[in-house]
Amino acid sequence: MWLVFWADHLFPGVDFYKYGVKPQTLEGLKGILFMPLIHSKTDYAHILNNSMPIFVFLAALIYYYREIALRIFIFSWLFTGLGLWAFAGDSFAYHIGMSGVIYALAGFLFTSGVLRKYRPLQSISLFVSFVYGSMIWGIFPMETHVSWQGHMSGLITGIILAFIYRKRGPQSPKYQYEIEKELGIEPPDLEGIWNERVRQYEEQKKREEENRRNAEQINIQYHYRPKDPPSGDSGHE
Repeated sequence: MWLVFWADHLFPGVDFYKYGVKPQTLEGLKGILFMPLIHSKTDYAHILNNSMPIFVFLAALIYYYREIALRIFIFSWLFTGLGLWAFAGDSFAYHIGMSGVIYALAGFLFTSGVLRKYRPLQSISLFVSFVYGSMIWGIFPMETHVSWQGHMSGLITGIILAFIYRKRGPQSPKYQYEIEKELGIEPPDLEGIWNERVRQYEEQKKREEENRRNAEQINIQYHYRPKDPPSGDSGHE
């Protein structure tokens, strides 16, 4: 972006804006590839306002969605421009800037975080909505020089990509019972196991109590037998 912006100042005879998207014209098709790199030469706020969001969203995309980050970025780039070219009605204007891709990445990050129900990704969704929530107004025709059609095309592209790739990339960790359910394994009856152990414990205590009572009831009786007198001598008086 900044290299092209610098080149735009180095070569004043070249109209870089003509490499943007001109809707529904053959001339404007090349803008699908070049539009995000071109910014207003006279308005520094244009490229400055796009630099920080694209850096933040690309960093989040690469960090959390490394497996699919490249294709998400490429598809966001191409389909945002294609949607703008096909559906924007003003064929006399050139659309330039990275903002359409920014809206696509914002839409993807927010929607994907909500769909996956994974706390780290949901935090990214909250971050996007909190810091860049005001971007939503950019999809409405509030300012004549702002390409709201490009913003709308980008946002729709990002949301669609989030649904298409909802099963790719990081997923919410599964609990043991969820894995067993997918494998068709009947989960253990924990309540039944607990009740059976309680019943066995109570029966054991009952047997011990009965044994104790039986031991207390034992009555030992001693029978004494008198000692036989010694046998006398028959010849002795």
